[in-house]
Amino acid sequence: MTCQPILDSADQTPALPKPGSANGTGPRSALLEAHQGPALDATVRPAVDQDEGQPPVGLDGAHPAVDLDRGQRVVALDGGKSPAVDLGAAERAAADFLTALGIDLDREERRATPARMAGAYAELLAARPFRLTTFPNDEGYDELVLARAIPFRSLCEHHALLFSGVAHVGYLPGEHILGLSKLARLVEHFAARPQTQERLTMQVAKCLDANLRPRGVGVVLEAEHTCMTQRGVRALGATTVTSALLGTLRTDLRSRAEFFALARVPT
Repeated sequence: MTCQPILDSADQTPALPKPGSANGTGPRSALLEAHQGPALDATVRPAVDQDEGQPPVGLDGAHPAVDLDRGQRVVALDGGKSPAVDLGAAERAAADFLTALGIDLDREERRATPARMAGAYAELLAARPFRLTTFPNDEGYDELVLARAIPFRSLCEHHALLFSGVAHVGYLPGEHILGLSKLARLVEHFAARPQTQERLTMQVAKCLDANLRPRGVGVVLEAEHTCMTQRGVRALGATTVTSALLGTLRTDLRSRAEFFALARVPT
């Protein structure tokens, strides 16, 4: 994973392409015209700097570590390199897709469905860059820090269907501690792309470990996959649990047991 400086103002954010109609010949849909306003911009465009211009620290070494306010450090995740989003092409493709499945789009209530589909998937796949802010552990806190039941949703890369659930993310601090909201932001960031639950679990754990350098990291995801509950075997109510343990939380049995107990994960 590479880390790039995020955009410092909305003015630097590239505008989305202007969409066409579902069939490529008529005027743009009213729904997508409306989406050109702030509501869709806020979800599809890369996020702006929300940390008052603090310089980022890049994992690739391009940006040296910078101490801010008694050792505070920030890392910008995936800012400024989001792939271009072509909502017009997505709308036309959605219309072709639905038509190929025998769905009549000429009915009044369905005419805007391709535009809604395009906007919905664009929102689901819009990863918001953010700054992973850490602070010096001045008090020498050495017990577990755990954010439990962080809600998330992601898109199964095999069927393009949703899976959703909760994440439990914890770490044993070393020299730095993390702003607590960043644990939830980290899960949200990696969930906003086509994913497998296994990869998502590992990405959150490895990113936290690489940037914070704690003594241990633990991540547990519990999720329901609609590709399994709503199609195929239709195993309604089935959930999938994945875990990633690094450092002391992997090697020390007592620390491992404490993490699972506080996360309320049966062992």
